[in-house]
Amino acid sequence: MSMSSKHERTVCVLLPNKSQMDVTVGLKSTGQDVFNSIAALLGIKELHFFGLTVLRDNEHIFLDMEEKLAKYFSKEWRQDSGKGSLKKPFPLLLCLKVQFYVENGRLFCERKARHLYYSDLRERVLRSECRQQEEVYFQLAGYALQADLGDCPMQREGMEVTSYFKPKDYFPPWIIAKRGVKYLLCHGPKVHQELWGMSTRDAILFFIRDSCQLEDVPVTFYRLQKDKKEEKGTALLGLTLRGMQVYQEVNNIRQLLYDFPWSNVGRLTFLGKKFEIQPDGLPSARKLVYYTGSSFRSRHLLLHLSNSHQVYLSLQPALKHLRQVEESKEKKRYRESYISDDLDLDPPGSESSPGLSRRSTGSSGIEADARQHSISTEMTSMGEEGLQQGQECLSSATSHDSSCISDSDTGSKNRRQDQQCQQNGEIKTSVGSPEEALVDDPYEMFQLANLLEGVSVDFTGRSAETQSPVKSCGLHRKQKAVSTC
Repeated sequence: MSMSSKHERTVCVLLPNKSQMDVTVGLKSTGQDVFNSIAALLGIKELHFFGLTVLRDNEHIFLDMEEKLAKYFSKEWRQDSGKGSLKKPFPLLLCLKVQFYVENGRLFCERKARHLYYSDLRERVLRSECRQQEEVYFQLAGYALQADLGDCPMQREGMEVTSYFKPKDYFPPWIIAKRGVKYLLCHGPKVHQELWGMSTRDAILFFIRDSCQLEDVPVTFYRLQKDKKEEKGTALLGLTLRGMQVYQEVNNIRQLLYDFPWSNVGRLTFLGKKFEIQPDGLPSARKLVYYTGSSFRSRHLLLHLSNSHQVYLSLQPALKHLRQVEESKEKKRYRESYISDDLDLDPPGSESSPGLSRRSTGSSGIEADARQHSISTEMTSMGEEGLQQGQECLSSATSHDSSCISDSDTGSKNRRQDQQCQQNGEIKTSVGSPEEALVDDPYEMFQLANLLEGVSVDFTGRSAETQSPVKSCGLHRKQKAVSTC
C-alpha cells in the first residue's frame, strides 16, 4: 500500500436520482470538501438547497460541513486496515439530500440542480400518505411522465393499448392497492395526454409546485421523546417550508399538535438531550419540552433549524419577485384569451380526464409570443428601480453564474434560445418557430440571480454555541435576514 493511500479514504455518496459517486478524501477532510467534490463531478455550481447526511439509528442526520469527516467515521474506518491484511478501507456512506425545501422550482438557475431536486421530490411523493388528496397524485404522475418520457405515445384506433410505464414508479403503493394496476395503466395516459407539448422544464416546475401541496412531502421529520424514560419517541418535529410542526404518533398515524411559522417561534433551546420550544409572545411556562436522546442529535438538529430559518428569510425577496412576475403573466394571458379563444391547442385525438383541469402548454406560436411580451411588459413597468436592479444584475450575474441564462432542456425537441448582451445593459430575446418551447426571460433571470447571490446556509453562531452546554437560537421577528444584493 502506497503512502498516499494510507492517508486517503473513499466516500460513497448516494444521489437523489439513485446513482452514486465515489470521492477520495484525506483523513482530515471536512464535509464541505466532499460537497465541493460532488458539485464539481456533477458540473453544478449551485447546490444551495442540498446537504450531506449520514445514517444514524435509521435516521438521516445532516452533516456540519465545517466538521472533519473523522467525527462521523467509526474507529474501524479510521484505522489503517492495510497493516497485516488485505482488507480494503471501509467506505463511508453519505447521501446527498435536499436540506431546505422550496415550492418554486424557478429558484434553481441550473437545470441539473433543478432535476436533482425533482428526483428527491419524486421519491418523497411515492412515500406520501395524503389519502384525502388522491387527485393530486394523478396530476403529479402526469407531470412526471411528461418530464421523463416527453409527449404521450398516440394510440391508433383498433390497436391494442400497450403500457409504456410502470405504475409503481409514478404512484404510491396505497393508490396501486386501492385502484389496481389495470386502472392506473388506463387512466394514467389520459392525464399524460392533457400535457401534450409541455416542455420537460415546465413539467418539472409544475411537479415541484404541486408536490408541495402534500403536507408530508416538503418536510424533514425528526423523532423526539416526550420524557426521558420513553424508549421510542412518539413525538415528531417536522421542518416545513415556512416553519415547523409538532406531531404525535398514534398507531403509526401522525396527528398534528402544533403549527409554528417562523414568525411565531421565539426561541429554541437545547440543554444536552433536552429540547425546548418557546412560542413568541407567550410566557415561559407555556414552552414545549421534548428530548432528543443524545447531545449529538441536539446539536445537529439546532444547526438544521437555525440554517432553515436563515434561508427562509434570505429567499423572501426572490420569492416576492417571482410572484410578481407570475401574476403579471397570468393577467396578460387573461387579456390575450379574448384574441386566442378560438384557437384549438389540443392535439388530435387527445382526451380530457374528468376532475383534472387543463393547463396551457404554450405549444402555440401566438400564445408563446404573448407570454414573451407579458414578461417584457412586467420588466418595463418596474420603473427606475427595476432598471437599476437589472443593471446591477447584469454585472454580477456575468461573473456569478452564466448557467442562469442557459436553462433550456437539451433533450427538448426544436428548442433554441439566442441571448445577446450589449454594452448598454439591454438584453434582447427572440422566439423562434411557433413550436418552440418557452424558456426563462434572461432579464428576469439576471434579477433572480442577483436576489439569490446573497443566500447563505452557514450558521454564523455555530462555533460559539457549541462551546456552551446550553445551545439556543433566538428566532424573533427582529432578527435580520441574510443580506442580499
